Amino acid sequence: MKKIEAQTLEDALIIAAKTLNCSVVELEYEIIQNPTKGFLGIGRKSAIICAQYSKSDKKLVSENASMNGLSHTESLQSDLKQNSAHDSLQQQFMQNYDTAEYGEKRKKAFVTQNELKRIAKEVQSELESLLKMLSYDLDFILVEPYDENTLYVKIDGADSALLIGKEGYRYKAISYLIFNWVNYKYGLMIRLEIAEFLRNQEEMIANYLLPTIESVKATGKAQTKPLDGVLAHIALKQLREQFPDKYVSFRTNSEGERYIIINAFYHS
Repeated sequence: MKKIEAQTLEDALIIAAKTLNCSVVELEYEIIQNPTKGFLGIGRKSAIICAQYSKSDKKLVSENASMNGLSHTESLQSDLKQNSAHDSLQQQFMQNYDTAEYGEKRKKAFVTQNELKRIAKEVQSELESLLKMLSYDLDFILVEPYDENTLYVKIDGADSALLIGKEGYRYKAISYLIFNWVNYKYGLMIRLEIAEFLRNQEEMIANYLLPTIESVKATGKAQTKPLDGVLAHIALKQLREQFPDKYVSFRTNSEGERYIIINAFYHS
């Protein structure tokens, strides 16, 4: 296995994928050290992982359970918590931004409406079986086509808030897991809604971006404050829709936080 050190987990995984000449979803890796910001730069730690190319496209919950002596439910819950650390990476793939490889895959993902409906039913059936392993009261699971490249996944019920978690960390982890499965097997994107969480986040970000949008209209450029995980990608999507003729992309500051810049395209 290759030992990789970088400022963030996302960077470490991207470096590992380039080093091993594979995509990130084909990596098998272990987190040796999670990154920390420290205080005023003191005590800051980098992200360290050990990674290798995995030929297997499946990493079953039952395998994790047998290795760790956990039940299926406990193992799945543990996986969700561990994957929450990769929220920004997951959203990068889920929204399909800034990655040529996934852009090409999306172009090839076009299928007929009937085929999309068949895939949606298959994904819904498997999701229902998977979520039954959790001791949560979830009485509504729906999967249907959203557009020609995307499946809309809706989960609701009395305990649906437990799938969101504090600051949405479980939502991000579940999105990560479902996306990697659906994208690898079917070449499709997902739009995950749990108890109106995504809609509420979109509305909040739309209001938050109003001053930024006004600034772009007045001066031709602007940048946001640092945004985290799913919020960052919702904001990126909305700004790109608002300014299709502008360059809208992520930047990272010295603290490893991500923000969005909006300015004119530069032509040589």
